[in-house]
Amino acid sequence: MAEAEVYLFTGPEAGEKNEAIENLRDAASKKNNGIEQYKYYAADVRIEDIVSQLQNASLFAPALFITLRNAEQIKQKSDIDSLVSWIKASKNSPNTLVLISEENSIDKKIESAVSSSHKKIFWEMFENRKPQWVENFFRKNGFSIAPDAVEQILEMVENNTESLKSECSRFFFCFEKGAKITSADVEKILSHNREENAFTLFDSMANTSKNPQQRFESSLEILQKIRATKESNGIALIAGLTYCFRQLRLWHSLHSDGKSPADSELKSSGFSGKRNQEKYSKAAKIWTAGAASSVLALLSATDISIRETGSVLEETYLYTLIYSIVIKNGLFCSVCEY
Repeated sequence: MAEAEVYLFTGPEAGEKNEAIENLRDAASKKNNGIEQYKYYAADVRIEDIVSQLQNASLFAPALFITLRNAEQIKQKSDIDSLVSWIKASKNSPNTLVLISEENSIDKKIESAVSSSHKKIFWEMFENRKPQWVENFFRKNGFSIAPDAVEQILEMVENNTESLKSECSRFFFCFEKGAKITSADVEKILSHNREENAFTLFDSMANTSKNPQQRFESSLEILQKIRATKESNGIALIAGLTYCFRQLRLWHSLHSDGKSPADSELKSSGFSGKRNQEKYSKAAKIWTAGAASSVLALLSATDISIRETGSVLEETYLYTLIYSIVIKNGLFCSVCEY
């Protein structure tokens, strides 16, 4: 019996998840001789509007291909019931719906309605696979790389395949094919020419060599540089900071009650490399476990506020966010209202 073209992709690994979505998109386009694509975020659209769109034929193509991100935010009973009803009735529909979440699961009723063969959790790559992934990526593109250069890249770049691909690809424009990338090359390309992003912003906020006012000022400078780029996106910036503070909360958990986790345990939890471990060790001196949780609550609230109001107040929300995290140490974030 035919299965509904509804898919559920969850988990933190963005690169492999996006590749899977691209494969689905290509297959749907080939199967239907063309598709009309739409991308939505759960907080920005009414579920009933998406269901209505899926129930109707496309005016411009034989089929629709819709991706709905942050699917974990679908919580209203009426939205859940409407979506589940369409899924159950859509076995003969040419339209495709891909539900996406960085969390590991979404509402159980929705999950149950999606075929088990159409569900996949994209876990973050195991620590012992990351060096090999970097080496293979360089080799496939005609380069080799020294082991210490691999370790340095993993210390400097967010460890999901999407970020690693983006940063590693920069070397291919700077060196001739056949070159061997060294640690000095990594320092030159990724450090000296590094674009500002959520992770460099976190580094600035967690710089213990500066006082809070200095950290706030340097963090605002980085935020302004990020905002000045064409790719500036407040939601993506918040997602990156959320990852950092989740890692900080995990760091506190690993070191709670005076525990001293082994290096292997730290690496398996995403803290590979001495530089990365030192960064979170310093950050833990600024934000307690409770403060990290409060910051995460504020990040979530800011994300929702930006989605609700659009770009009009985005910059104000982001400046207030940085002030709350750096100057107030996140202590009042859980009760901060916009």
